[in-house]
Amino acid sequence: MRGSPLRILVVGAGIAGLSVARALRLAGFRPDVTDKAPSNELDDGGLYLPGNAARALQRLDLDGPVRPFGQVIHRQRFLDAAGLPLCEVDLDALWAGVGECRALSRCDLHRVLLSGAGGAVRHGAEVCSIDLLPTSVGVTFVDGTWSEYDLVIGADGPRSSIRALAALGGPPRPAGQVVYRSIVRDGPAVDEWTALLGQRSGFLVVPIGAGRLHCYADEAGTEVPADPRARLVELFGDYGGPVPEVLDALDQVHVSTTDEVELGRWYRGRVLLVGDAAHATAPTLSQGAAMALEDAVVLAESLHAANSVEAALTAYESRRRPRTRWVRDRTRDRNRTRDVPPALRDPLLRGRGDRIFGEHYRLLLGPL
Repeated sequence: MRGSPLRILVVGAGIAGLSVARALRLAGFRPDVTDKAPSNELDDGGLYLPGNAARALQRLDLDGPVRPFGQVIHRQRFLDAAGLPLCEVDLDALWAGVGECRALSRCDLHRVLLSGAGGAVRHGAEVCSIDLLPTSVGVTFVDGTWSEYDLVIGADGPRSSIRALAALGGPPRPAGQVVYRSIVRDGPAVDEWTALLGQRSGFLVVPIGAGRLHCYADEAGTEVPADPRARLVELFGDYGGPVPEVLDALDQVHVSTTDEVELGRWYRGRVLLVGDAAHATAPTLSQGAAMALEDAVVLAESLHAANSVEAALTAYESRRRPRTRWVRDRTRDRNRTRDVPPALRDPLLRGRGDRIFGEHYRLLLGPL
């Protein structure tokens, strides 16, 4: 269907939605992109992109525009709570032939994707109802306007409204983690991805360029603290390594709980879910953005190759499900490893942690 005048609506202008819009434009389509949030509502957090994300960016012809931003990450260092070494993963060797690993600001990636998607996003446009017609989809927005599309793509995150409106599933399921995120300036000198593993909690520091550090911490639980900075100090105040200096440099801390989305199917009629709207997991493997980028590449290929929208959606889901299921299962595996008492876990990781953690990405080294 390359170059077909399909009327396509992408709902959501985050990483998933803009990636899909970019991929569709490269395939000859001209999708509309809407987002219910205002245009100035951007997440100023950090992001770590493993090698499969870099490969997807290359397929989207966006690897060049991304290259000036952030920092290439060559190694993952795992430490115990005291800051003593557990194991290391050589990322250049692990992802050889796939792509380099990079850490950067979410805002920088968003700007690259927005430009690649054509730059035209209708902000403040919330979908309030969907009509599944025999060969199209009727969409009503909160301002009362109505449009008809041949395909509607829900890329609106784990709490997707499109998922609910299309009766593809209910709210996400809590994954059992509270996560803390912050960007630190004028912090300690950290030149590689560095994680400290404690008792059912962990603290990650990743350089994202220009002297900035992306800090991510998590703990088992579902209750969001009223003062996230104070809670971080309470949890990690006795950690070693770079953590004490990071805590001293902390300013604004964003806190949230993690979600999982597991669905029986990703499309109904001509409404399709992509990215976290279809298969969100806890961020333990840093695969959220990577899966969204891969989704975009495969969806565009499926639409290009198929003779009908229905055939394309079937082909897309059959290709993507095994890969996203692997990420979900390996995420749960790694979370279980983290939750093992340190007295048992740490000797195991010192012996073969590089192989254990590297195995979590094995399927992702292969083709999409």
